[in-house]
Amino acid sequence: MKQRTFAMLKPDAVKRRLTGIILSRFEQRGFKLVAAKTMIISDELAKTHYGEHEGKPFFDDLISYITSGPVFAMVLEGDDVISLVRKMVGATNPKEADVGTIRGDYAIDTGRNIVHASDSQESAEREIKLFFDESEFCDYNLPDEDIIYE
Repeated sequence: MKQRTFAMLKPDAVKRRLTGIILSRFEQRGFKLVAAKTMIISDELAKTHYGEHEGKPFFDDLISYITSGPVFAMVLEGDDVISLVRKMVGATNPKEADVGTIRGDYAIDTGRNIVHASDSQESAEREIKLFFDESEFCDYNLPDEDIIYE
């Protein structure tokens, strides 16, 4: 089933110049990039986005980290994109992430784990609306889309 998901390369990924490498992995997997932007997240947006973690011991550090530099926010489209992107990203703790996953290959520690990816349809819808207006989406066909989505 074709769906959309939200993914965000965190400040450590952008500062380490990993944006192109990671985006390339998603595109090579057959996912279509339908919205993207580089931005600095405000404290307000960060607290809304990570609201489920409010009150936890790491919350303040998480907000400081995610607002410390630019992020690359994106919406990817494809069959089962939510679960497949999560598999590509790997475990939250890079020490537990398999080699070959984005976090397994590039992340340094749990606090700076390179990338965020929606974990459910509900989260994807909420996060996409938080970061993007409908006018920011591009509707286009990939040359190989008929092959990928037979």
